[in-house]
Order: sequence, then C-alpha cells, then structure tokens
Amino acid sequence: MSNVNPRRWWALLVLATAQFMVIMDTSIIGVALPEMQKDLGFSQGELQWVFNAYVIVFGGLLLLGGRLSDLVGARRIFVTGWVVMIVGSVLAAAAQTAWVEIAGRAVQGVGGALIAPSAMTLLMMLFTHDPKELGKAMALYGAAAPAGGTAGVFLGGVFTEWAAWQWVFVIYVPIGLATLAATRLLPEVGSRRGSVDVLGAAAVTAGLALAVFAVVRAPEAGWGATATVLRLAGAAALLVLFLVIQKSVREPLMPLGVWRVPRLGSANLAMALLGAAWIPMWYFLNLYLQQVLGYGAFASGAALLPMTVLLMVFMTAVTSRLMTRVGAKPLVGTGLLLLAAGLVWLAAVEPTGTFLVDVLPASLVAALGMSLAYIPAMIAAMSGAPQEQAGLASGIVNTSYNVGSALGLAALTAVAMAQGADRLGDLPELTEGFSAAFVGAAVIAAAGGVITLLVMKGDKTVAAEAAASAPAPQGEKAAA
Repeated sequence: MSNVNPRRWWALLVLATAQFMVIMDTSIIGVALPEMQKDLGFSQGELQWVFNAYVIVFGGLLLLGGRLSDLVGARRIFVTGWVVMIVGSVLAAAAQTAWVEIAGRAVQGVGGALIAPSAMTLLMMLFTHDPKELGKAMALYGAAAPAGGTAGVFLGGVFTEWAAWQWVFVIYVPIGLATLAATRLLPEVGSRRGSVDVLGAAAVTAGLALAVFAVVRAPEAGWGATATVLRLAGAAALLVLFLVIQKSVREPLMPLGVWRVPRLGSANLAMALLGAAWIPMWYFLNLYLQQVLGYGAFASGAALLPMTVLLMVFMTAVTSRLMTRVGAKPLVGTGLLLLAAGLVWLAAVEPTGTFLVDVLPASLVAALGMSLAYIPAMIAAMSGAPQEQAGLASGIVNTSYNVGSALGLAALTAVAMAQGADRLGDLPELTEGFSAAFVGAAVIAAAGGVITLLVMKGDKTVAAEAAASAPAPQGEKAAA
C-alpha cells in the first residue's frame, strides 16, 4: 500500500467541490432566468439558451477534455479548466446584451469540459487501490453532481432575491481561485506523446449545437419546414463526419474500439436519458413555482431544497451500500422508473396548486430515483476502461448526460410551448404547457428504465471490477 496517497481524502474534497461547481453552473441560473429575461431581452422560448449555451459546449468538448487529460496530464488540464471557467464567469456577469451572456456561458462550458473529465481521472488514480474506498469516494463525488444541480437553484434564489442575478456568476471567481490554490493536494501526472483530434472535436460540437438549434426553432418554423429539415440533416451529417474522422485518423478523439468496454454503451444510454428527464424537470418545475404559483426567487429555490437533502443522504449513505450488494443494473433501472413515477405525479399540477400537495411529494420521489440511478450508471460506464482511457471514458459518460440534458430540454421546451407555456399570465395555459413537459420527461425516464433492465449486463458489482481491472496509477507514487 506504499503507493496510496495519504492526502487522497483532502484531494477528493477538491475534486468533489469542482464537480459540485461545474454541475451547479447548469442550474444556478434557473431561478435567475426571469430577471435575466427582463434585463437582457430574451423571449420565453429563447430563454433556454442561457442554459443550453453552456451545456452544448460542455457536452460537445468533454471528449476533447478527456483526451487532453490523458495526454497532457489530468492535473494540468484541471487547472486550465478553472482558469477558463473564471474568465467565462466574469464575462457572463458583465454582460449587457443577450448575445454576450450566451458567449460568456459558452466560455464557462469550455472550462467545465476541461474540469469534469480531468477530475474523474484524478479520482480514479487516487482510489483504485481499494474497492471499498473507491465506492465511498465515487459516492461522495457522485453526490456532488446532482446536489450541485439542485443547490444551484437554491443559491440562485438567494443571490437573485437579495443581491442581483449577476452574482450567480460572480460566485465562481472566489471559489475558482480557492480551488486553484488547493490543487497542490492533487497528484502530479506526467504527459505522454500523442496528437489531438481538433477536427473531430469541432465536428461533434457543431453537430450537437445544430441539432439543439433545429429542435429549438422547429415549433416556430414547423417540424416539416425546409429550414428544420436542413438543420437536422446538417447536424446528422456533422455527427457522421465525426464518426468517419474517428475511424480514419491515427489518434482519434474517441477510438471506436472503446465501445467494446462492457456496459459502456448501455450505461451511457441510461445517462443520456437520465439527463433528458431530470434537467427539464427542474427547469419547468422552477418556472411553475415562479410563473404559476407566484413564488419569488428565494422562495422558489428554497422549495427545491428538500430534494437536495434527499439526494445527498441517499447517495452517500444508501446508494453506495446497495452498489456492493446488487450492482448497477437494478439500481439504474429502478431509479429511472422512480424518476418517471415522480414526473407523472408532477404532471398533475394545477393552476391553483400548492407546494405541499403538488410539488413536494412528487419532487421527492423523482429525487429518490435520481439518487439511485446516477452513481451506478457512472460507475458502470467507467468500470471496464483501462487506466490510459479513464479520461476518455469519463468524457464519454459526461457527454452523454449533458447531450441528453440539452436535447431533452430543447425537445420538451418545444412540447411545452406548443401546449401554452409561452402564454405568460394565462395560468391555465402555462400549467398545461408545463404539465405536458413533465409527461414527456416521464416517458423518457420510463423508456430508460425499461431499456436498462433489458439490455445492461449486471452479473457482477461494477465497483469491484473497476478496482480489479485498473493498473496501479503512477501519480500516486509521486504524490505519496
């Protein structure tokens, strides 16, 4: 055990904080959206770009971030990501127009795409020596993600209510600087020779962005309109080009052979559908609280705090223990089905509803489903990957979640707008639109649960496999 890093738990705190902040960046703006809409001139339908500008760039560049993490060194990429995140946060906070705000969010997405896979690589290096420690570390790290997503809604309410919406971005500057100061706790990783597939990264990012743009514009232009068809065809062509590039270049961004890793395909599909259901849920639930029930920014964020508590408790105290007993498959499948049940419950919201009846019980059921599915799906996706592809596997699974989030939100926003969610002030129409979005998210989550239970291989506990299959990391020897 001489190669065990004695500072690994302090290092985990740094990594978990980074994960918390990266994912919080996708949600902290949720409560602030109405104020940003007034100040910057976003329409109701275009408002989602404040979210999707981050998620599209984040998801599209995660593979590149994973590749750079493997080549340049995870610690160096982690540091670079935080520098970029701070720059993007300053730009977003200083924005005076909608387009500058979107640009700032995109720069934040670049930073997040560097931070997330490098953090996961560092975590695997620190804890693969012991299956039990790895499971506990993954539970704590995994809990930071959905907790960051939900806590962001609460903190966004605090800043918007008592300061200004710009503070949802300013907060990243001091936290980012503190994280950079603490990176000395992380293991040093040497670089290795190799090339970076920039063309592949550009193709996949542009393809994903065009696909989301097509879905966002489809309700206005028409699903059968020439513009919509051309946009979707262009997105498909770019994604096909990405696959062709991966097959033809010597050192691809995503070697297609990585998909032979056990459970990688099924786990990534589960993560995509999980994101496509979960993110639209909190997005439209927040709008329901503010635009239908009349909650203020702080009250709306506080209303979602019970979900945060449940997520943290179950992920750290329950899910990790269940993983060692039953493995990933039943937890991911059951979690997605529970999420679907909570969404069906939310779909019954009324224009004259109340928090205690219409929101709280349903949101807790949905959060329970999320807490059971997220960590097992992530571990299942990474468990069979060799050490040299840990950053790649992390990039793929994070890409799946974020691409699913962006496409799910775009599609369900189109559904909601078609059912009346763009008619501000008309509470019955607004509620009907939000309800339709919850139904759509429930269908997505239920499909994910059924597919997982039918397709995912589940004969062993994947956490133990991850530790058994990974070679001893060199970085731990240097840091010990």
